[in-house]
Amino acid sequence: MGTLIEDLRYGLRMLRKNPGFTAIALLTLAIGIGANTAVFSIVNGVLLNSLSFRDPDKLVVLFESKPNFKEGSISYPNFLDWQRDNHSFTSIAAYRPDSFILTGAGEPEQLRGEMVSADFFSILGVKPVIGRMFASQEDQLGAGHVVLVSSAFWKRKLASAPNIVGQSVVLDGEGYTIIGVIPESFHLLLPNFQDNKDLYVPIGQWSYPDLRDRSHALGMKAIGRLKPGVTLAQARADMDSVAQNLAAAFPQADAGEGALLVPLKQKMIGDIEPFLLVLLAAVCFVLLIACVNVANLLLARSTSRTREFAIRAALGAGRGRVVRQFLTESILLAIGGAGLGLLLAAWGTKAALTVLPVALPRAEEVGIDKHVLIFTGLVSILAGVLFGLAPALKTARSNLQETLKEGGRGTSGAHHRVQGIFVVVEMAMALVLLIGAGLMIRSLMRLWTVNPGFDPHHVLTFSVALPPSTATLSGDAIRSNFRQLHDTLASVPGVHAVSLSGGAIPMLGDDEELFWIEGQARPSTDKDMNWTLRYTVEPGYLEVMTIPLKRGRFLTPQDHEHSPLVAVVDESFADKYFGRQDPIGRHINLKEIDKPLEIVGVVGHVKQFGLDADDRETLHAQLYCPLMQMADKDIQQTGSGVDVVLRSDGAHPATLDSIRTAITSMNGEQFVYNVSSFDEIISKSLAAQRFSIILLGAFAALALLLASIGIYGVISYVVGQRTHEIGIRMALGADRLHILRLILGGGGMLALAGVVLGLASALGLTRLMASLLYGVRATDPLTFAGVAALLTLVALAACYIPARRATKVDPMVALRYE
Repeated sequence: MGTLIEDLRYGLRMLRKNPGFTAIALLTLAIGIGANTAVFSIVNGVLLNSLSFRDPDKLVVLFESKPNFKEGSISYPNFLDWQRDNHSFTSIAAYRPDSFILTGAGEPEQLRGEMVSADFFSILGVKPVIGRMFASQEDQLGAGHVVLVSSAFWKRKLASAPNIVGQSVVLDGEGYTIIGVIPESFHLLLPNFQDNKDLYVPIGQWSYPDLRDRSHALGMKAIGRLKPGVTLAQARADMDSVAQNLAAAFPQADAGEGALLVPLKQKMIGDIEPFLLVLLAAVCFVLLIACVNVANLLLARSTSRTREFAIRAALGAGRGRVVRQFLTESILLAIGGAGLGLLLAAWGTKAALTVLPVALPRAEEVGIDKHVLIFTGLVSILAGVLFGLAPALKTARSNLQETLKEGGRGTSGAHHRVQGIFVVVEMAMALVLLIGAGLMIRSLMRLWTVNPGFDPHHVLTFSVALPPSTATLSGDAIRSNFRQLHDTLASVPGVHAVSLSGGAIPMLGDDEELFWIEGQARPSTDKDMNWTLRYTVEPGYLEVMTIPLKRGRFLTPQDHEHSPLVAVVDESFADKYFGRQDPIGRHINLKEIDKPLEIVGVVGHVKQFGLDADDRETLHAQLYCPLMQMADKDIQQTGSGVDVVLRSDGAHPATLDSIRTAITSMNGEQFVYNVSSFDEIISKSLAAQRFSIILLGAFAALALLLASIGIYGVISYVVGQRTHEIGIRMALGADRLHILRLILGGGGMLALAGVVLGLASALGLTRLMASLLYGVRATDPLTFAGVAALLTLVALAACYIPARRATKVDPMVALRYE
């Protein structure tokens, strides 16, 4: 311990004695360690940390597997049968999204809600801040209306009143009694369940008739808790048996349908894991490059200290003692770099999360915790040993007699060779990172050029909340209100086209329908029917979205509730179900409609599921039906609110203000909510790609900077060591151009070797990110060639400064100096 303390004191003195070297080394290490810490904190929070629920490994998300949907919604009767007949779960709970209009508490407001079954929160182990959870008797049709509110809603609208339990709120014109408050720490990111819900109601109270129809799923999913000792494989086998029994008992609705079980954590993380692992690999490269740079600095510095260590050896110090002193100093540097790196990581993580929460699940759990601190400590020690070992061993193996005889002049070519190898390695690593970033950038550029099937520019989509009394009106009365709403919106200055919508909206929500083609026998089971996406729209929809009309006509105002039923299909629908035959004039039967629909037109295909995801989906067929021809029970279901798509002149804020004013002037209880432009929607759909490009690009830029500094430092050092040789060459007649070529040639050879090694490495490593790319091969030759040329040019530019300095060496001064 005494020797260690001496080494530490001496190491600190040496670092203080060389402030320039120490500052550069600390900054380089801080960048490498800080970047690693920041990315690891994200990986730790998203991938490694357990979910903040009781026994999270026992939690499973359940879906119905259908012919065209791997993760399909569950019908409520099937859910009740799953709940009763399974032997693997302590309990299963259903959930589906909903929205409510809050009145009687200031301005009317749309609230995001979730319908859940009674034991939903007990499965997750969530306890209320105040009050209680739902009782099983409250999760029944006809039970008194009760509601759980979120902590955010409690604070925002109810002033955190402690006596809130038992008070009432008016939702969709009905009184609901508040029974409890959900804690602020509750976060659940799942399909059909997003964070920031305002309230929760029992799903069993919903009076919509289709809820209790086994053939209607209505967007419902489920979550369950496995019994102690039951594995996921056992639960899957058990649920397969339950699904098979239901298919036998109810072949019309359940034939061919099964149960899909996915661990909750896997579902919450989604597809982000490959992105994070690529980033973690990239940032490790940055740290290695930083270590190589510091190792080169230490090698250069060790040259001036060879006489010091030779004297130490002459006085009895063994090689182990010399190596230990070097490693002590390098670990001191690493610890200092780790301290600065933690500060950079804390700042960088906060900065990243401000722009990445849309793309990053579990973002609220990302931070610097004990696991991150342990990781940083281990990385720092490893880095200290890594960059300190090579110069330590090199110095320890130096020839004692030669070093003392030379008096510290000059240096061996072996030092140059080791430094050259380091430069080649860091150039290769920088090239791999740059190629990875280049492939991601090209992939995103390809995505931005993908035609979504419509023109998103200057198109707004929003919802209009109608007076709560609208839901009690007849179908004809609601249609009349919709026509009045359409005319009001169309008259707003700056609005060019408008359409109300009751079905799917591109990239926001889908609405699936079962059908069969007229002339064919009605399939005996739902499994044997065809699937299509349904857009329930007005005649102006085509003009709003500028979807191309391929054949026939689109919907017209004459396609109303008293006229024959019509529909328009897209190219995918026509190709899949009619092949080379003309679909116009043919009829199809929707499962939910008694009368056949005549196909009157064919339009272009819309990328419903996103620019990069649509091609991977099995459901491509699209069907357009007139809003006014919706059945009364369906149009009454949309009576509390309706979606709108609208094309304006581009001045969205001014147009939106006019729209809000016009909507309110119709009825003071109406208001606009969920406003988005389609440009924003498309941008959000690419958030994950932008996330990876921002970070990967930043790390690639850091790698390029560090590699450039590394080759600059080595060439500068070599020029300094070869001053005497350069002076002799110039004295013997070498001109400045010859010296410039000599130095640039040496640097160029290092850069070329690094590029060749990097290209060979990238050919293998980039294949691991093939699943993250769109429209670009992992071995794209343009990216490889462009990045190789860029790195070579940057390396030569870094070599030019010391090479130019070498051409200005005065031969007489150089010879006299030696």
